[in-house]
Amino acid sequence: MGLELLVASAIGILTAAGMYLVLRLRTFPVIMGISLLTYAVNVFLFASGRLSVSAPPILTDATVYADPLPQALVLTAIVISFGMTAVVVMIALGAYLGGDDDRVNDPIADNDASAEGRP
Repeated sequence: MGLELLVASAIGILTAAGMYLVLRLRTFPVIMGISLLTYAVNVFLFASGRLSVSAPPILTDATVYADPLPQALVLTAIVISFGMTAVVVMIALGAYLGGDDDRVNDPIADNDASAEGRP
């Protein structure tokens, strides 16, 4: 029971922190938030294969085993998320260097600011 509670709490904390960062209006926190969300999904996928300590990840005559499919999915997801994070960082860096600001455009906030006379 203790291991399941710990993993569920970690997934919840990663998801909450990721959602908070995704809702920011700067590119770097958005990238970090997406990374935290991918980590939360990876831990969730890994936990779906049954949490057991010292269990072989193969289907044998053992009574306790770990499902190898979620482990393979998580390994693949880690590689894909690393590559996508590198691509997004390069796009954000190009946008920052091209515009001298890392602010995410928000048309509603821009209209409200221009109506109030703010830049």
